[in-house]
Amino acid sequence: MWTINGIAAETPPLGVADPALLSSAYGGDETFLYDVSWTGGIKIGELSLQIRRTASEQELFEIHARVTDYGVFRFFYPVDDTFVTLVQGPERLPVRYEVEQKEGRGYKAHRLTLYDQKRGLARYRKNEEPEQQFVMAGKAHNEFSSFFFTRVLPFAPDTSVIVPTFADEKRHEVVVTPREWTHFEETLLGPVNVVEVLPRMTFKGLYDKSGDTVIWFTDDACRVPVRIRSKILIGSLTAELVAYHGTSCGRQWDLEQKVLDEEARKKAAKIKGD
Repeated sequence: MWTINGIAAETPPLGVADPALLSSAYGGDETFLYDVSWTGGIKIGELSLQIRRTASEQELFEIHARVTDYGVFRFFYPVDDTFVTLVQGPERLPVRYEVEQKEGRGYKAHRLTLYDQKRGLARYRKNEEPEQQFVMAGKAHNEFSSFFFTRVLPFAPDTSVIVPTFADEKRHEVVVTPREWTHFEETLLGPVNVVEVLPRMTFKGLYDKSGDTVIWFTDDACRVPVRIRSKILIGSLTAELVAYHGTSCGRQWDLEQKVLDEEARKKAAKIKGD
């Protein structure tokens, strides 16, 4: 059982990928770049995500993510974290997950997780520490594979599904709910219809989330995640899509947000004023 506003409800079913969306939104090579802003719109970092097909006959893909600091924040708390997940099969389940963390003044960590999805086991090792083995009690995604798997779920009003996710040494039944269909007038892709999706994450993960994460996907066969918002211990973080390259929905994308320096911005404002 789970609850909605304190009212008991039936446990949602496991999420199943839409075969058409697997082909259109999770079948090719893609690169996403996001500007990450803290509460109030202050840019503090960048998030890059890449999907690469490595073996088409096995439906084998590599998800590469990198989080870096930006501007003056690198002097307070430099960040350069890399995450690489290898996923396989129509469920895009992880088989290998490697993390390289470089944060603050000298903190470094290497983490490796190997998944045995058939046996429901995860083997984990941090730096040179002894390897640990955890029972997942079933198939499970990690934080990155679950994000992209959510992208290809068949969303419907008032319908939630579960995307099991292994994090913080245990398997969590993450309830994913599409909350609202709306319209964004200004995005990298131009005016788009979007669906707001809420994965209820009951774990903190690597960045100590303290509340829900909300994702806005384009409401089409591309399902491009144009915005992501997460609550943290102090305020919230918003990731806005500023570049998108690759093959999706049967077309080639090559989009970048135009960023003007201060002098060019003043010139543009003066021309607009005339």
